[in-house]
Amino acid sequence: MKKQILGTVLCSGILFGASLAIGEQDASAHGYVQSPISRAYQGHLDRNVNLAAAVAKYGPVIYEPQSLETAKGFPAAGPADGRIASANGAVGGSFLLDNQTETMWTKQNLDTGVNTFRWRYTQSHRTTKWHYYITKVGWNPNAPLKRSDLELLATIDHGGAQASTNPSHSVNIPNDRLGYHVVLAVWDIHDTGAAFYQVVDVNLKGDSAIPVAPTAPQNVRATNVTSSTVQLAWNSQANTASYNVYRDGALIGNTTSPDFSDANLTADTSYNYEIEAVGQTGLVSAKTALTVKTATENTQEKPTTPTHLHSMGQTSSSVSLMWGASTHSKGIKQYNIYRNNQLIGSTSDTVFDVTGLAANTAYSFTVRAVSNTDELSDASNVLSITTDRDDNGGDGGGEVTPGRQWTVGSLFSPVSYTAGEEVIHNGVTYITWQSHLNYGDTNWAPGIAHSLFYPK
Repeated sequence: MKKQILGTVLCSGILFGASLAIGEQDASAHGYVQSPISRAYQGHLDRNVNLAAAVAKYGPVIYEPQSLETAKGFPAAGPADGRIASANGAVGGSFLLDNQTETMWTKQNLDTGVNTFRWRYTQSHRTTKWHYYITKVGWNPNAPLKRSDLELLATIDHGGAQASTNPSHSVNIPNDRLGYHVVLAVWDIHDTGAAFYQVVDVNLKGDSAIPVAPTAPQNVRATNVTSSTVQLAWNSQANTASYNVYRDGALIGNTTSPDFSDANLTADTSYNYEIEAVGQTGLVSAKTALTVKTATENTQEKPTTPTHLHSMGQTSSSVSLMWGASTHSKGIKQYNIYRNNQLIGSTSDTVFDVTGLAANTAYSFTVRAVSNTDELSDASNVLSITTDRDDNGGDGGGEVTPGRQWTVGSLFSPVSYTAGEEVIHNGVTYITWQSHLNYGDTNWAPGIAHSLFYPK
């Protein structure tokens, strides 16, 4: 709904004396992990480099890394699976922080062992505890974060004292976590039902610990088989630098991605494949085996399946798609792009811009390759995307109303501002980003409260 009233946020203290911008002047709410840099705080830093790119990647949290607040009680309660990083869309209803790939987010380099996590409190609440979690060995870094990915690292009890008395915490990261992992830091407020959630993307290196081998690749499978080619795939996993591929006992390749195409094979022949993971320290896992038989000569040869379909960026009306190239003995003529299972276009390239979409709307996309002899490949992975809210902060269903002067409300006579509405302040016209009530706070003015208004 457009008329989401910010006055109902969990901490009522946000209504008074608030400044929503982070910088020389702190906001009234509430806190974020400053070191190592959390995902939300990284967005705040990135906005100073490229504001448009930061907004598209992180959303309004770039102005409020301290406001990722929702119900406490994690893991039994709290944000839903797949919505953990955004704290259930706590800032502006945006779930962009929940997007997850192994290369998307800036990683902080840490050693395993004891590390210090330091919070910055923009308001120091009475605190029950802080608790820290880390992704498990073998978690999938290409899927949104869920509870089953995490295990408890540490709990720091605080007994209801003010958070400002304990800004830094020593947290021991296990020696068997190497490479990309996510640490979840949760700050439980003592006298409300709220907690603050911060995820930290880390690249872990072995300290003086004994190196640990990665786990064996899971779900090894043939995704496409022709008379002369075999396309293999398996689940991506953490603690892994690359994968070795064996055919009939001989090493035939190494790949950093969880897939491999083998060519120049004999028709109607069985081949024994083995995949092993190579760890960050060079240790290798046990091998996972798979036997595949090539097709007969007269069997139709399909192109290999397009891989790793992903978004390179999105707006309220467009999505930029990209994928890995397919192969075929006669070459690839084009790629067909499908939206919600309907063909919407073709390209000879491995990128495609989809335009004319509705704002704040969910879509699914797949890609199929077409050979020069018109054989059609299997569909790529399904990419699910929800377009951004429109530039007026809404879902594209309303007109921007003519501007009015911005005014301050009061506790008993608040002034209502609606998403998409124009307001004028100090001679500048702004668009209201999200609906809210002003209860008398001048720090919620356009030009100050960047998460509520932006210049037209």
